[in-house]
Amino acid sequence: MATKAEAFDVGDYVVYPKHGVGRVIELQKQEIAGMQLELYVLRFEKERMTLRVPLNKVESIGMRKLSSDKTLREALDTLKGKPKVKRTMWSRRAQEYEAKINSGDLVSIAEVTRDLFRADDQPEQSYSERQIFEAASSRLARELAAMEKTDEPAALRKILAILNEHAPKYYESAETA
Repeated sequence: MATKAEAFDVGDYVVYPKHGVGRVIELQKQEIAGMQLELYVLRFEKERMTLRVPLNKVESIGMRKLSSDKTLREALDTLKGKPKVKRTMWSRRAQEYEAKINSGDLVSIAEVTRDLFRADDQPEQSYSERQIFEAASSRLARELAAMEKTDEPAALRKILAILNEHAPKYYESAETA
């Protein structure tokens, strides 16, 4: 199977790595700097943002269709796993988390969500930890919502239910160790 830039149709949901899930609302031809360009016009409702992406840049940017059901299952299974907390400086971990979120990879985003999740009975998170957790969980919820044809709050509730169900067993074993 040849790997060439995927074709997206008007109405398709797509994932733009740095912004998350958007929808193709139009295909445009525009003359920019004397060159004819074909553009996908993407709409990101949550950010109230419209983005124009040249067709020839789609692959290099990493824009893709929504994940497969298999990838979604893998991401949801990742949420059930044991959180991996590295003992490096927070600034370095924060950079790694941001890179994973901006990669657009659903499983990587699920890892960040899992690793930064805190149950209600856990110690309070710092402001920056909470910000990164919210960015990751929101990105995951938006793709889940688009795939399951629901809304973001319902998808977020599903994600938090999985985390609340599975996280306590890891915290309990850490406390008894």
